[in-house]
Amino acid sequence: MIKSLKLTLFSLVLVLMLCGIKTASAQCAMCTTAVESNNKSGAATTKGLNHGIMFLLVAPYLAAGVIGFVWYKKYRRKNVNLQMRNEKLNLN
Repeated sequence: MIKSLKLTLFSLVLVLMLCGIKTASAQCAMCTTAVESNNKSGAATTKGLNHGIMFLLVAPYLAAGVIGFVWYKKYRRKNVNLQMRNEKLNLN
């Protein structure tokens, strides 16, 4: 049951990732000046550039968060017996 749920979830994420593929072009110095001049004239080219920069900024943090969550779930201690004494401690 859980394996089929995981497989379904993985397949759904994979399909959504493949549906969101867009072509990308490089940003050279001449392109940067063109985008800046288009921004001054009111074109929407800079919005796409800013969204791309934000995506590139968030992606490493998201990947680190997912890896940390998987590590936490997989390696956390379960049912640990601490063997504490029942008597009170006198710290004076």
